[in-house]
Amino acid sequence: MAKKLWGGRFTKATDKTVEEFTESISYDCRLIEHDIRGSIAHATMLGACEIIDLEESHQIVKGLTSILEDYQAGQIEFDTSAEDIHMNVEQLLFERIGEPAKKLHTARSRNDQVATDVKLYLREAIDDIHDLLVELQHVALDQADANAKAILPGYTHLQHAQPVLLGHHLMAWFWMLDRDRDRFLDCRKRLNILPLGAGALAGTTFPIDRKFVAKELGFDSVSENSLDSVADRDWASEFISACAILMIHLSRFSEEFIIWNSTEFGFVQLDDSVTTGSSIMPQKKNPDVAELVRGKSSRVIGDLMSILSLQKSLPLAYNRDLQEDKERLFDAVDTVQMSLKVFGLMLSSAVFNTRRMYEAAGQAFSTATDLADALVRRGVPFRTAHEQVGALVGYCVEMSKELGDLTLDEIRNFAPDAPEDVDKMLTVEASVAARKATGGTALSEVKRQIRKASRILGKL
Repeated sequence: MAKKLWGGRFTKATDKTVEEFTESISYDCRLIEHDIRGSIAHATMLGACEIIDLEESHQIVKGLTSILEDYQAGQIEFDTSAEDIHMNVEQLLFERIGEPAKKLHTARSRNDQVATDVKLYLREAIDDIHDLLVELQHVALDQADANAKAILPGYTHLQHAQPVLLGHHLMAWFWMLDRDRDRFLDCRKRLNILPLGAGALAGTTFPIDRKFVAKELGFDSVSENSLDSVADRDWASEFISACAILMIHLSRFSEEFIIWNSTEFGFVQLDDSVTTGSSIMPQKKNPDVAELVRGKSSRVIGDLMSILSLQKSLPLAYNRDLQEDKERLFDAVDTVQMSLKVFGLMLSSAVFNTRRMYEAAGQAFSTATDLADALVRRGVPFRTAHEQVGALVGYCVEMSKELGDLTLDEIRNFAPDAPEDVDKMLTVEASVAARKATGGTALSEVKRQIRKASRILGKL
């Protein structure tokens, strides 16, 4: 068993059970590229600042580069007795270049090192998630444009409310995703602050150049307080919070697809490539992708609750509890990235049954509000109009009629001020077209949204 790099103080070997309990290399091995990048920047700075010999700095950088190349070629095996990725890399470096490797850890601690590694990892993850979000926004925008004129029922309380354009409905998804994108970019700003140089908690006695390292690694600035640098994980909480909000959006979209895909609704047909069958019922075609995205949202919500709970009672500065942040972060990243990919496949291949949507849009008195608005424009107080139309709807229910089936006389029995051309106002087309206020469902407004969204995506 390899000697621990921190073992000088100890006279007994770590118990095997403790070793297995405390190791993190089984999952933090995915940080190897970020760890090596951070170490290369640190070693370069140590040499430039003459804290270690320049030649030894070059040897360290060369050795780290060779480890990275071998890892990328699949030629690195990790040692669980070396605990974590940081110790594994340092041990591998010693095996390759000998004594100079022992100088790499000058002026740093695993505490500021791991915070740096995870920030580098999350910064990359945010960039990947951002790109996937943009791809999904393009899909939503394309579907909204292609189906801009289709009319379907709008719902509140999952009851028919008012007719809307399908393009308008899909653009609602677009704007939710756009806010998600902004949240990740905003999180990236607060995350992109270098903690390396904080040491274990109190800084370092060596004349390091933290701004040099920040520039090498692409950080915007360096952290202001060494205690905060190693103990801080609010950037991790913020990241998972953004992930959880995004997954809730995807879950809501998935729920709508699941409902719309049902025989009772029949609003959408999902492609064979994103559905599965039943092991016993040969006729089944199940929306498994949508259901799993909906289910996986709970994982990321759980990740958020876990990382918040993890920090709630930790005194300053670093505590080993923070080792538990990585699995939650990795799970959130993996779940969000895969969910975005499969949802994009599902949405891009979806075929909307616009005829069925149109038929449903005219049912359940969806234009009742239009009649009330028409009465208001003729001087009837809205509450009076509301009461009159409500009574008229009750009459329709009793007589098994829709509003469009009524004669003008029938309408005026309940709403005496109804205009002569009231029948023209009670079509779903008229209802949609009348809502021209900014953000409304009129086609002109939907087209405006699509143009604005296209300009946004065109700048990304």
